[in-house]
Amino acid sequence: MTTSKSNKTYTYAVGRRREATSSVKLFKGKGDSLVNKISVDKYFPLSSQKIIYNRPFATTGTLDKYYFEARTSGGGKIGQLNAITLAISRALKTISETNGPLLRDAGLLTVDARVRQRRMVGMGGKSRRQRQSPKR
Repeated sequence: MTTSKSNKTYTYAVGRRREATSSVKLFKGKGDSLVNKISVDKYFPLSSQKIIYNRPFATTGTLDKYYFEARTSGGGKIGQLNAITLAISRALKTISETNGPLLRDAGLLTVDARVRQRRMVGMGGKSRRQRQSPKR
């Protein structure tokens, strides 16, 4: 979906991984990428994390052509990072359909929908724990 707000045109996409959810606005041009109104380099300080969120841009050959603003919540830092990567990939696919097969082959459009298993009644407070049976 491409929309315009305050004279800036952007492409909007949502990404999820486990408990984390991210919404990304992808802008054309050069600028500072932000996550929750903080610079992406401060929010994800490790160099290995930078490689992960730049993977969609590197795969499609658009490394310095776009920047993004992301709002993310839930989960941990790695889940949020992967949710942002999925949202960026979806936005790049929306921009150009030729990006779709490239991102699909790299595994960047795959959703990880696993969630924590909830506790069950009669299991002693845990989801898989069973009551100890009598020995004799």
